[in-house]
Amino acid sequence: MKGRPIGIAVVGMGWMGFAHSRAYRQLNDRYHQCGIRPQLIVCADPVEARAAEGKSRFGFQRATTDWRDAVTAEDVQVVVITTPNDGHLQIVEAAAAAGKHITCEKPMGRTPHETARCYEAVQQAGTISGSGFNYRWVPVLQHARQLIADGALGDITHCRARYLEGYAQNSDDPMIWRFDQEIAGLGATGDMLSHATDLVLVMAGPIRELVAHRHTFIPTRPVAGEPAQVGQVTNEDYASALVVFENGARGTLETCRVIKGPKSQFSVEVHGTRGALSWDFEQMNEMQLFIPDDTTEHDGYVRIISGPDHRSHEHFTPAAAHGLGYEDLKVIESYEFLQTVVDGRQGDFGFNAALAVAEVHDAMGRSWESGGWEQVRRLTC
Repeated sequence: MKGRPIGIAVVGMGWMGFAHSRAYRQLNDRYHQCGIRPQLIVCADPVEARAAEGKSRFGFQRATTDWRDAVTAEDVQVVVITTPNDGHLQIVEAAAAAGKHITCEKPMGRTPHETARCYEAVQQAGTISGSGFNYRWVPVLQHARQLIADGALGDITHCRARYLEGYAQNSDDPMIWRFDQEIAGLGATGDMLSHATDLVLVMAGPIRELVAHRHTFIPTRPVAGEPAQVGQVTNEDYASALVVFENGARGTLETCRVIKGPKSQFSVEVHGTRGALSWDFEQMNEMQLFIPDDTTEHDGYVRIISGPDHRSHEHFTPAAAHGLGYEDLKVIESYEFLQTVVDGRQGDFGFNAALAVAEVHDAMGRSWESGGWEQVRRLTC
């Protein structure tokens, strides 16, 4: 397939569908030497105006209000799923049955078991998959991952990650689908903590056991368009866990969507027997690195700034400290996924990564019910 056009269908034309569409449009420019030539074939959304806008804005060849037309089209090889969570499983299973390669936004399933079904669908179909864990593609985090793999931090002893973003902090904001368990499934855990969980798995390896709790701080919200009516929030605003990794390291996970103060404080800290590092999305293009020597002169963190020596940075700017932004990460994610499609190999960021996250969240769910420590175990359909 390398050097030949790859037909793309995007299902779900909200904000995230637009972000993916922009990303695929940029690949011919940002990664022009790779020979991958995505073509935007069809966009789908049940709201006709959104589907038409997607076609007009991004140059899709056609638009449809029926996602089935998109995932079964003969000129489509790749299906990108960006719908609300309750549509993911059905669309994944149909696209896999049609032999399409699939990338899907997180959380893949409303529940961990739905994610396991998505994984099984692509396994049975033998198609390539990708998932929307775009933060792992931050150039300085790719550098961090390599440092850890090379042993620069020694044996990992601690790994902590949190995603604190108060987008839902106003109790007067109306009910949206993210607060409805029937549509969203998990709340802040699926929406935000999934990114943090993925990142600690990348940095520190599999988690063996954990104890977790959750809370809903704003249990009711006004119904959109009917301010006198009140709707029940049926999933969690907050979740956290103490975790033990298989390598013996200890750590924490935490998320909250109603917190005051942080705008998008997605951060990770990794400590080892030889050094440490930390990163925060609010300063996305910087990382703090601590690797001391035998003197006291370097006993402190140094600031590492993203530059062309860090993977993927040079595709956006040739200069250090000329920072990348959020949607650039979607461009990198899209390229990495299409490269695995072209090469016919499954990357470590596909539905396999989503399943690993879901297995951690399944253990959290069991801990919410038991109030105690739970083992992270393999999920099957």
